[in-house]
Amino acid sequence: MSDVVTGEDGLTRPAWASVDPLLREYYDREWGVPVRDERGVFERLSLEAFQSGLSWATILRKRPAFREAFDGFDPEVVAGYGERDVARLMGDARIVRNRRKVEATISNAGATLSLRADGGLADLVWSFQPDRTPLPRTAAEVPTVSPESTALARELKRRGFVFVGPTTMHALMEAIGIVDTHLLGSHRRGCSGLWRQDGTRA
Repeated sequence: MSDVVTGEDGLTRPAWASVDPLLREYYDREWGVPVRDERGVFERLSLEAFQSGLSWATILRKRPAFREAFDGFDPEVVAGYGERDVARLMGDARIVRNRRKVEATISNAGATLSLRADGGLADLVWSFQPDRTPLPRTAAEVPTVSPESTALARELKRRGFVFVGPTTMHALMEAIGIVDTHLLGSHRRGCSGLWRQDGTRA
């Protein structure tokens, strides 16, 4: 039994990525592809935090506006934001106007800069890659948290990050390829090139 859906193009995807064209494009081209640069990881960490309590489709539709509003998620620029920038962001109807999340993004940019002296954000996040990745056949078998995401959340909080709970960090790990939770019947399974068919590291 599997929860994959075969599209008109003959490709198999999970139900969540099979209807909305934007989600399908994201699934086919981005989700689960390794991201290892500082800005890329910071952007995705920030967007996952904004997604908390909302649908990913909502965030994805607003992503171009988020990128413009947050100066391309350049940590050095965002870390320098002051109250005037917070007011600007809170007045921007194109993004999610949640003061706690806006302020968390600014705070996390500063924490990102602090990590540079110790290897950087990307290296820290990737250091929590597990030895095995899940092998889900159905959506119900896809985990939403793991020991590694829990440990990553704990370490990031220790380093001054906020809005980085275990579930949010697990979503980040899925998005940037640290784990592969593509369903086994999906055409994107194994797209990261990091895992063998038995779920062990390649």
